[in-house]
Amino acid sequence: MWAQMVELEQEVERRRRLGQESAARKALIASSYHPARPEVYDSLQDAALAPEFLAVTEYSVSPGADLKGLLQRLETVSEEKRIYRVPVFTAPFCQALLEELEHFEQSDMPKGRPNTMNNYGVLLHELGLDEPLMTPLRERFLQPLMALLYPDCGGGRLDSHRAFVVKYAPGQDLELGCHYDNAELTLNVALGKVFTGGALYFGGLFQAPTALTEPLEVEHVVGQGVLHRGGQLHGARPLGTGERWNLVVWLRASAVRNSLCPMCCREPDLVDDEGFGDGFTREEPATVDVCALT
Repeated sequence: MWAQMVELEQEVERRRRLGQESAARKALIASSYHPARPEVYDSLQDAALAPEFLAVTEYSVSPGADLKGLLQRLETVSEEKRIYRVPVFTAPFCQALLEELEHFEQSDMPKGRPNTMNNYGVLLHELGLDEPLMTPLRERFLQPLMALLYPDCGGGRLDSHRAFVVKYAPGQDLELGCHYDNAELTLNVALGKVFTGGALYFGGLFQAPTALTEPLEVEHVVGQGVLHRGGQLHGARPLGTGERWNLVVWLRASAVRNSLCPMCCREPDLVDDEGFGDGFTREEPATVDVCALT
């Protein structure tokens, strides 16, 4: 028991440092980095979004909108697994965002890992893209859509996110092992470039003992986003050729995760953190926390 307590305290301290280090990187980038495509940092405009995505979100907020009508406007990848796909960004916006991400990658600015499994990519909040791009994407467009698709997973109560871009290339990350996300819901958008291989594969929910007996494979389509539940087991097949860049948005609902941490399946024990943290909240609305048990 004592060893477990020591390990827990060490993990809490590690997570505190991660938040502090991330905030320090963000401040340095904001003061010293010179973007190649400054227009990417402007407030999200409809011109950046695919017409199909705009139509889907317009329907989602219309009077009388329901799941049946929404599914007529989306591609259902798997009805059983509740996986869907829709074009999200236009080709010019994907290209502009990629150029900016590559420019940042080649700069001497400090860079944090996107997550514990990917070694190459960019944390969008550190680059300053949360406020102009990701927050309006969640609040104005994804929330009404997810409210119809996943009402039982907090789709209508999304109040935070963690957004990052992952990169797969020869000599770097090539594939991603099976996992589930620290999110109630996930959006995964292929940004480019030219590549072969790297398909997503999906099993069942992580609680299911036979979750990966018959995985479903989903090929990437540049500009299109795959929507799925965070608890859905998934991974990425090995890259064949080229480079693949994907935007991943972990969508979180504190109303759901405050009662049950999606990673350890326990009631969370919270500690203070920077920004959105891990998407948990206390009763005070201004406080954002992380779970000390994961």
